[in-house]
Amino acid sequence: MVVPLEMGWRQLLFENWPIDPDVMDAHLPATLTPDEYDGSAWLSIVPFTNVAVRPRGVPKSLGIRLPELNVRTYVTHDGVPSVYFFSLDAQGISSVLGARVFHHLPYYYARISLAVEDGRVAFSSNRRHPGARPAQYEGTYWPTDDPFLAPSDPFGEFLVERYRFYTEAQDGSIRYTDVEHDPWQLYPAAADIETNTLFSAHGFETPNAEPVYYYSPGLDVVASRSRRL
Repeated sequence: MVVPLEMGWRQLLFENWPIDPDVMDAHLPATLTPDEYDGSAWLSIVPFTNVAVRPRGVPKSLGIRLPELNVRTYVTHDGVPSVYFFSLDAQGISSVLGARVFHHLPYYYARISLAVEDGRVAFSSNRRHPGARPAQYEGTYWPTDDPFLAPSDPFGEFLVERYRFYTEAQDGSIRYTDVEHDPWQLYPAAADIETNTLFSAHGFETPNAEPVYYYSPGLDVVASRSRRL
């Protein structure tokens, strides 16, 4: 049994595209159903950094920093709104291996940099995982307006107020993890994305629609151990 984890998620961009629900359904395990908002499923790319990642109860000072890049969508199972991760690219070979082996998460090793200057976050990721499809992402993002609490905004709530995530393990089983955190604080955001090959890496065509951006400075999270569905 793997113990629960504590961590902080910081300097996040939620970059969101509408996707035909039937297209999304074809990319999901049969046990999960695409969750829809305004008649669409949604595909999101989320660059950010983890801070103070550690087993629950261990002091923050002993945690590690782990820049990360997620590709995710929104699903339901038994009526519970949740997140499904297609991939999680991260810096740190030992952390990636540990997440794959002990938490059954589809992590991929990548070279990632994140820097903040004048209120803008510069993020770059280059997947280097052996045997995996190449995937590159590079851009800059920043908040553009006043913050709001996600539960006060229907679309913001749809995207981020979810407390369970699913993944497909290497043996084909579906795993889930529950998370605990305060409500998200979001900002309207803008981004200048120079490179993004994540769609093709996961078998999606590049969406025609413009993405919807939200920024969050982040929050602290407790994640349960991984369980088989």
